Amino acid sequence: MRMLSLIVLLSITTAAYAATVVYDFNVSWVTANPDGLAERQVIGINNQWPPPRIDVQVGDRLIVNLLNSLGDEDTSLHFHGLFMNGSAHMDGPSMVTQCPVSPGASFTYNFTVDQPGTYWYHSHNKGQYPDGFRGPLVIHDPKTPFQYDQELVLTVSDWYHERMSVLQPRFMSKYNPTGAEPVPNSALMNDTQNLTMPMIPERTYLFRIANIGAFAGQYIWIEDHNMTVVEMDGVYVHPTETSMIYLAAAQRCSFLLKAKKETSRNFPIIASMDTTLFDTIPPSLNPNVTSYLLYNNTAPLTSPSPLDSFTPLDDTHLRPHDNVGILPLPDQAITLNISMNNLASGANYAFFNNITYVPPLVPTLYTVLSSPNSSQMTTNPSIYGTYTHPYILSHNSIIQLVLNNLDSGRHPFHLHGHNFQILHRSGPDEGPWSRSGNESSYNHEAPPMRRDTLLVEPNGNAVIRFKADNPGVWLFHCHIEWHIISGLVVTFVEAPSVLQQTLEIPEDHYAACKSKNRVIPTEGNAAGRGDSNGGDPKQWLVLDGEPKPPGELHSGFTGGGIAALVMSCLAGILGVAVVAWYGFSEPVSAEPINSPAGAAGESGSSSGSGSESGVYPDADSAEKSVENSGGGLFDGAGAMKTPISVVKIKRGTEAVESEALSFGSEEEAVNAVGRGMGMARRSGGEVNKKGKKGEGVDVDAITRV
Repeated sequence: MRMLSLIVLLSITTAAYAATVVYDFNVSWVTANPDGLAERQVIGINNQWPPPRIDVQVGDRLIVNLLNSLGDEDTSLHFHGLFMNGSAHMDGPSMVTQCPVSPGASFTYNFTVDQPGTYWYHSHNKGQYPDGFRGPLVIHDPKTPFQYDQELVLTVSDWYHERMSVLQPRFMSKYNPTGAEPVPNSALMNDTQNLTMPMIPERTYLFRIANIGAFAGQYIWIEDHNMTVVEMDGVYVHPTETSMIYLAAAQRCSFLLKAKKETSRNFPIIASMDTTLFDTIPPSLNPNVTSYLLYNNTAPLTSPSPLDSFTPLDDTHLRPHDNVGILPLPDQAITLNISMNNLASGANYAFFNNITYVPPLVPTLYTVLSSPNSSQMTTNPSIYGTYTHPYILSHNSIIQLVLNNLDSGRHPFHLHGHNFQILHRSGPDEGPWSRSGNESSYNHEAPPMRRDTLLVEPNGNAVIRFKADNPGVWLFHCHIEWHIISGLVVTFVEAPSVLQQTLEIPEDHYAACKSKNRVIPTEGNAAGRGDSNGGDPKQWLVLDGEPKPPGELHSGFTGGGIAALVMSCLAGILGVAVVAWYGFSEPVSAEPINSPAGAAGESGSSSGSGSESGVYPDADSAEKSVENSGGGLFDGAGAMKTPISVVKIKRGTEAVESEALSFGSEEEAVNAVGRGMGMARRSGGEVNKKGKKGEGVDVDAITRV
């Protein structure tokens, strides 16, 4: 009887603490200039930016009423790190657990929070959140195991000066074949720069920091202060002191800091973007953002001291505060190889096991709920599509993921609906996982660290494990937003038969699938085939029309490429042949025709070669030859010493035509040959048959008779 009374008392106490917390989010475009360098459009909430922080307490019911007033874009809302146990339809990714919320439409997120810690929320629709639709979410714990006097919440992020609608097409383009991600323009802290945080001497502060950026990891340190880490990604850990932490995109950390007694100076707190992730570093980029612990209002805010190297805490060495040991051996082991490659469009895509993610025509959760009530169909991965890359997880099974990063960049991988144990993480360039090769570092004794986002090193590997105790459709993906856009995503369909029996979708969620401009089906497989009304069940296995990525880039020549190569070779050979024919053909000369002095006569032509034939390449040569033969063209009486002919030659690819011109008077010959034609060759002037300026004559050769 006493036990029953105690249970009732605990229930009443819990109910007394629980509350319903409601946020109304009217999402629209506003303007902001957080780094002071460029004003731009950002996605604000209730006409303001930065978006508000969500504060709730363990056990509260959180309701977010979202109205899309963007006008030109769909949206959705994901609560990063929350398990959504029993509320999988509230997770938020478009075309996974819901339809995107179209402009003018509303959508309600309604769930109970039961995880203490530091989280954040963001759009999960077509790479949208870097436009500013993201903010911190804190779940306060009345039973926190750590003592402190005050909380401070910080966000760090990268920042772009252009909208994602501009950056995305540029990124996913054949003109960016290497897949180089756009480099951020700035780093921000609490969506600003040069932030100051007043400190009270000897007070203990709990700092909650979330990296809400799209791309860059951040090194974080405070000059002349140590940090005592007590939480990572919502998991309490045994207090661990460090001078620096590293937060990849989407990771969070909480640490305790004891304020100094001395108040004579202020201290910088610095976040520095991990520039090893960037393909290039623009000269104008400042990768750091600096804020200050303000001990003295009158003391200067000094610049941070430079560091020789970054030495952050290794998060895999942390131990969970609850000391939960390693999970049993896995029931299902999945190996995921990460790679980047080009497809037929010329753009660079990201792959798990050579599959790049493409959203289905029907949200995957709705495919689960509308599929025939048969375990054989519901647990058949085919109905969820090829390019959603689905894996079926049995209820309460132990899942192990082996991540082999075959790429030369770091990747922060995030699991929806769960956190996971980190059994192993290699250093850079250690290659794919091998149990025999990594036995010494394989964590199988001490309680392994848990978190929901893990950084995997370039050309390295990691092994993680979790229990599939949360029915739902959960994504596993890289949290660099550019890599989600390029397809580095898989889908875990967890306990689909249980979902069918326990989950109901609210009507306003289905209503979001219908808008003025489009209707998204809410039944059927990934291609929209099949229904829940007793139709032909075989249609569920037909995927004709499912969305697909571009085809593979051919390793050799395509048919069109071969044809183009052949035609280019033939054209080249023909061109060389014509040049050779032209070069080896003999020059054409003309036989002189005697005609009355002062009149131009008709001419024939004859061939010869070189100086032996009396053919000269230009009028200058003709003049020199005539001069050498007797010092001039005419005798003292004005009569020609030697009759001459000027030959006009027209060359073509099929024939060589010549026209011989004869002159009988000194004036005509001198004008035509001695000055006019020679000068025409040298200066581009024009002469006609009579040696007068006018119609152009191309003099290619002069013959002497």
